Amino acid sequence: MNTTVPEGVALAEAVVAKSAEVPAAVGLIVAAPATHLCCVSEVVDGTRVELSAQNCADHVSGAYTGEVSAPMLVSAGCQWTILGHSERRQYYGETDAKLVEKTKLALEAGLGVILCVGENLDEREAGKHFEVCTEQIKNVLFNFTAEDMKKIVVAYEPVWAIGTGKTATAAQAEEIHACIRKVLAEKFGAQVADDTTILYGGSCKPSNAKELFAQPDIDGGLIGGAALKADDFIAIAMSF
Repeated sequence: MNTTVPEGVALAEAVVAKSAEVPAAVGLIVAAPATHLCCVSEVVDGTRVELSAQNCADHVSGAYTGEVSAPMLVSAGCQWTILGHSERRQYYGETDAKLVEKTKLALEAGLGVILCVGENLDEREAGKHFEVCTEQIKNVLFNFTAEDMKKIVVAYEPVWAIGTGKTATAAQAEEIHACIRKVLAEKFGAQVADDTTILYGGSCKPSNAKELFAQPDIDGGLIGGAALKADDFIAIAMSF
């Protein structure tokens, strides 16, 4: 929940202007607040930069005041939506069951889904991090098909390392990414698991991106604070 509409548009314009510096094989997505989507869509239209929402509703339409549905997001120019972000889970009580509904509706509307999973500090200190992430993947993605997985990206968020002063090492991030890929392979087969993009979402910045992205199972980043500066966002994208 950052930037006013003019600030968000300026940020998107700066990302687009600098996007030519990024290798062609690296995908670029900006995830704007709902109020910004129509304006930012005009900025990124016809460029290599794709547009994502930060959430979507678990209904298509109706008496759900304040909610924004997947078809609305498509009509605003989105190609993607983030679902199950740790803040949505933590502050707004989003459950895996609700995320199944949201994912289903997003896919039906033609949106790609960036599904977030991850453990909090208590779960990490109790040694339950593999268990928690495995459970979240199974509870949501095992309800979908191998075909659906072509439109789904997984983002791992070590919730305990976001804004706490603690940091996940590249090795800690990699072992969870490898675990997620293994769980996906058990359900969908090795090919689908290999083809699934798994992003790291725990305070990725220009100074640590290169080491993170060098790990075999880390395919990119879900960038938070560093994405509020176009130079930092582009520097991360150029770390591959």
